Amino acid sequence: MKHLSLTAAAAAALALFSSGSVLAQTGSTVTIYGIADAGLNRVTGLKNGTYTGLASGIMEGSRFGLKGTEDVGNGYKTIFTLENRFEIDTGSVSNTPPSSPNVLPDRFTTATGLGLTGTALAVSGAVLPGLNSTLGGSIGVNVGAGANRLFDRQAFVGMITPFGQITAGRQYTPAYLLGAAFDASQTQSSLAVGQVASIPPAFDIRLSNTLQYAIQMSGVTAAIMYGAGEVAGSNSNSNGRFWGAFAMYKGPGFSAGFGRNQRNNELGQKSLENNVLGASVDVGPGAIYAQYATIKDENPSGISTIGSLVGTNATLVGLLGAPGAAAVGASYQAAYNNAFRQDAKLMHIGYKMTMGPHTIVTAYNRLDDKRPSNADTSSYGVTYTYALSKRTNLNAVLTRFNNNANGQAAPGGNGFLGGVTAAPGTDSTNMAFGIRHAF
Repeated sequence: MKHLSLTAAAAAALALFSSGSVLAQTGSTVTIYGIADAGLNRVTGLKNGTYTGLASGIMEGSRFGLKGTEDVGNGYKTIFTLENRFEIDTGSVSNTPPSSPNVLPDRFTTATGLGLTGTALAVSGAVLPGLNSTLGGSIGVNVGAGANRLFDRQAFVGMITPFGQITAGRQYTPAYLLGAAFDASQTQSSLAVGQVASIPPAFDIRLSNTLQYAIQMSGVTAAIMYGAGEVAGSNSNSNGRFWGAFAMYKGPGFSAGFGRNQRNNELGQKSLENNVLGASVDVGPGAIYAQYATIKDENPSGISTIGSLVGTNATLVGLLGAPGAAAVGASYQAAYNNAFRQDAKLMHIGYKMTMGPHTIVTAYNRLDDKRPSNADTSSYGVTYTYALSKRTNLNAVLTRFNNNANGQAAPGGNGFLGGVTAAPGTDSTNMAFGIRHAF
């Protein structure tokens, strides 16, 4: 299976895949495809100490998928994709970080980091642990495997027409595809630009209940996506609503593009917003990639019930009584809203070159946090891939994370989160060696 380069990102947007094993061909095709990726992973500076162990998804998340097409005549084809993620080291579908399970940075988990004072501070010891565990698991689910989704990575059906392609289901978002196209790592390994901006998630990678229209012609690939919120218990069309678009141009020796995502939270308030500008240019045996992205979220999604959960907590009510508990619940709601807000710039520059069986990627990434938390993180490093064949390769990764002020990010992989470091400002290094087979 092709990796997510500029061409492959366009192919993903248009659901045009070419690898795998054909199961049947009687005017239509159904194809099995996937990636099995595992290796030895070592991460330093974590809350639980240095982690060394096997991990699934060193370069790319392990997956199993089905895709199919049927030519229905007159230039029209029906298509579908069903793609499941799995952890090849255990056979599970969990995305819990192997190094730091359900762990969040201190600015989200301590009373002082959240700005809780007075009565709220006095009862934080009884409330914070349960909330932090829930939030940590929720973040893992949001960026990785869904707890009850068989085909969490992709699940859509659609039609290719002479006028473009229409697809509906669970799909990659436009701004994420644009960013992946102009990442020298193409989202692979701990060196990928998104690794420094994963907690809280700075991008919606893929979303359910989306409708997308895409076109590709004369070097231009473009798509627009609408996502229905379908928030449980709400009849409002604005709650959870999403829209996004991207456009890329590929010319002789260079490419450029722009993408934008905008999502509302479950209350209908304007939530996570991304703008991504990227470019690449061929230089020597490879290409230079660069991108600049904005991350803005004034009304974080998925945490609007924290105040009511705290307010109805039996222990808290027993300590304070209902009126006091409600007031403390409101304090917690405000504190978490503030903690999970985002306002940052994300920058990337990298170089990728392939010579025979050898592929080398080197890159520098920086998350510039504009909020008072000032959780800045930068990363740099190198990856090396040796192709044993068209489908199997050996990989080595060396990535360094530098955290400033309240930055606490740790490197993970394409298939898993890296967790957090032992304390704000603590740096972390990742070394990994693995094997990847595409089928």
